[in-house]
Amino acid sequence: MRNEMKLDATDRDILFHLRQDGRLTNVELAQRVGLTPPPCLRRVKRLEEAGVIAGYRAVVDPEALGRGLEVLIDVEVSAHDRTTFLEFEDTVAAFDEVIEFRRMYGRPDYFVRVAVADHAAYESFLTEKLSGLPCVLRIDSHLTMKTIKSGA
Repeated sequence: MRNEMKLDATDRDILFHLRQDGRLTNVELAQRVGLTPPPCLRRVKRLEEAGVIAGYRAVVDPEALGRGLEVLIDVEVSAHDRTTFLEFEDTVAAFDEVIEFRRMYGRPDYFVRVAVADHAAYESFLTEKLSGLPCVLRIDSHLTMKTIKSGA
């Protein structure tokens, strides 16, 4: 469980710069936020320990991985009991093509983001995996024309 902590302007500035470039050295980060390195490092460690900074990651070009087609999918399911939801969630979360998966309030029941090589790969995913699940009632696919902003 994340500890509650009060963020001041310097903490927010640190978070801004780390979101822009998570590979900044402590010295570079300290210079950007107007601190010396030791207090900057203490603040970063405090933010990590409190769970405000949940981790660091590499942003990889999907095209380089052969996953240039991204599709956003709304899924409605026919059953609303806990067991069905959990089984559906476990199954869909395990699909390699799924890069984001959320249970929603209201309709649709789920939001799924998949990344695949091309339209044929998406058709295969849809027909052989997702639509074949017993509780799936409705699927609406949305293909991205252009990504305007992505990430946190």
